[in-house]
Amino acid sequence: MDLMKVVENEFSVKNDLPAFSSGDTVTVHYKIKEGNKERIQQFRGVVLQRKGIASTETFTVRKMSGNTGVERIFPVNSPFIEKIDINKKGSVRRARIYYFRKLTGKKARIKEKRF
Repeated sequence: MDLMKVVENEFSVKNDLPAFSSGDTVTVHYKIKEGNKERIQQFRGVVLQRKGIASTETFTVRKMSGNTGVERIFPVNSPFIEKIDINKKGSVRRARIYYFRKLTGKKARIKEKRF
């Protein structure tokens, strides 16, 4: 197993990302390559979960696009993530807020964390 950890550490891409957790509203600036062009797309939504450890860690962001919910899973150590902005810190009691998918309207609000 030590050999696997050595290889993971050698090839891992470290991003200096801010500390965020489920319930937070974030904007992910993601690089997209289309042919020979490259652009940065912003995906703003609520973090539903953070999952995995070390190089396999991912997080899921959900946003409403019109009337449709759109979820996207991002690897934390992805070289395509330019930066992550935290717009709001949410106060939730769970690490994975899947119940948020069913909520609409005023019920879908997350209480903001007080500092």
